Formats: sequence, structure tokens, C-alpha cells
Amino acid sequence: MKRFVIRERDTRESVVVCRKNIFSAELAPMRGELLGGGGILFTDSNVYALYKPLLEKYLGGVPVFVMPAGEAHKNEETLFKLLKGMQEAKLRRNSRLIALGGGVVGDVGGLAASLYMRGISCVQVPTTLLAQVDSSVGGKTAVDFGGVKNLIGAFSQPARVIADPLFLETLPRRELKCGLGEIVKHGALSAPLFETLTAAPDLFDLGFLAKIVPENIAFKASVVRRDPREKGLRRCLNLGHTTGHAIELCSDLSHGECVLWGLLFESRLAARHFDTDKAFSDALTSLCFRVLEGGERPPLDLRKALLDKKNTSSGAVTLAVPVAAGQFEILELPFARYEEEIGRIAEELC
Repeated sequence: MKRFVIRERDTRESVVVCRKNIFSAELAPMRGELLGGGGILFTDSNVYALYKPLLEKYLGGVPVFVMPAGEAHKNEETLFKLLKGMQEAKLRRNSRLIALGGGVVGDVGGLAASLYMRGISCVQVPTTLLAQVDSSVGGKTAVDFGGVKNLIGAFSQPARVIADPLFLETLPRRELKCGLGEIVKHGALSAPLFETLTAAPDLFDLGFLAKIVPENIAFKASVVRRDPREKGLRRCLNLGHTTGHAIELCSDLSHGECVLWGLLFESRLAARHFDTDKAFSDALTSLCFRVLEGGERPPLDLRKALLDKKNTSSGAVTLAVPVAAGQFEILELPFARYEEEIGRIAEELC
């Protein structure tokens, strides 16, 4: 008997560039390569309306596929329409997909690129603060399915990520708040970043954000580099997300706002089960409320937490929880206990 072992080895390199006006400097030279089946530009209706003149100037003639804006369209229908559009544009195995937009565009576009001809090159151009510091980096691609966020997806690193602070100038304050949710989460996992955030006089200042985006990307990239498939360390990036996703599925709050609420609940949950740093927990609470700028406690349908992909046991909830600056623990609780403890914490918080 002969026995063969095949080990997966992903040798693709993902390059991230952050600089003002890097969008035009990077994409304009690509135009010739993208014509005639060499690529497609994928975006949503909101981004296309805002930046159509800019796109025509630098990428005129490149096929464009525009999806309806919003999480409601992050589904298999949009995915297969995009794949059909890629086929009609006569894309080849050496073609590129340029995903220009927020997290929804990046997730759907990245997944389509990973599936088409078993994988073509994807260039992520994130236009929201959230996408720049989080979803565009790390290779997670997905669509929602059956009422569950990101149930159908794949790990597929983009060939390039172009993060230009130019795009932040058109974002409403709530979109900045959404991105700051993930920035605060990264701060909880990085002591130097946490110190920078707590000392900042204005977390919403565009100059401050332009400087801190590269730091966030560098932190997340360092985690992903060490654990690309989320087997261990990368689980830390789920801080605030188990409870946050449950809130997101039953409220109209943005993803980042839900993560902030998740951090508030789960930092207190951590204190019930681990020896946590109280000064850090208090500072994290203050930071979350600074970004949230008040607001009522969101609705809690914690049964949604049972749908979370991080859960490893039936009827139990698995969470990554912050215990000190730059430190986290994995906590698994039977759902009934999780629901009871979060309910008590909610009474304490609000």
C-alpha cells in the first residue's frame, strides 16, 4: 500500500499600500491590462454614484458590475450575478477583479474572485473606514446565507489592498463610528494602539484616522500572517463579535456599533470568569462609550449567538474575551448560562 500526503500551501503574497491618492497612482497604470477580458471593476450603487467621474477618468473602458448597496444584497443571488458578469466580460485565469467599496463589496467580490476559474487575482480598494482596517485585510470572503452572516465563504488573500484616506472624506459620522468599532477592538488586543486611542482628543478627526489606519492594518496583518486560517491566535480578532453579531441580527445598528456593544458586554463577562485587569476594563468601557456617543442599549436576542460560526459545541457559545491590554482568553459557556450572565450585565450597563 502506498500512502500519499498532500499539504495545502498558499504561496500568494498579499501587499497592502496606504497613502493619500494612492488610488489613482496604483490603478491608472492597470487600465491597459484590465481591458479586453483582463479584468472587471466590481462596486455598489452608492460608491459608483459618488466616484463615477473618478472611475471613468482612470479606468474608462474597463467593464463595471454594480451591485445594489446594502447587507441585504450580500447573498448568493448577487454572487452568481457577478460570476455571470465575469463570464460575459470574458475574464481569464490571469484576469483581475477590482473590488471597490465597503465590506459587502469586498466580501462578495473576494469570494467571486476565489471561485471564478478556481481563483483569479483580486485587488481590494476599501472605501469605508471599517473595510480599510478590517474586512479588506486577512482574506476572509463570504456571503450571508439562510439568515446567517458569512455562512458561505472561503479564505482567499487579495493580491493587493489599496487603502486611500481620500475615501474617508465622503463618509458620514456614523460610518466613521462603524470603523472605529473595529479600531477599538484592535486597541484592546494591542497595548501601544490602546494607549494611542485613549490619549486621542478627537477619535473622529480625519487626520488622526489617516495616521491610525496603517497601524491597525499592520496589527491585523501580523495576526493573519501567523494564523491565516484561524486555527489559534487569529481567534482574538473575534473580540466583541459573538454578542455583537447577535445584536446586529436583531437591530439596525452598524457592524462597528454592534462590536462596541459586544465589547462592553464581553469585557464584563470576562471579569466573571478570569482574573482581569480592572483599570484596562474601565478604560475600554470609557473608550467604547466615547465612540458610541450615548445611545440606548440595543435589543438582545441572544439565541442568535448560537448561530455563530465560532461555536464548537452544540448548545454552547464560544467567545474571545478581553482580559488585559493585548491579552485575551477563549471562553465557552452553555447557552443558558451565557444568556443569564449577559442579561445581568445588561442591567448593570444601562
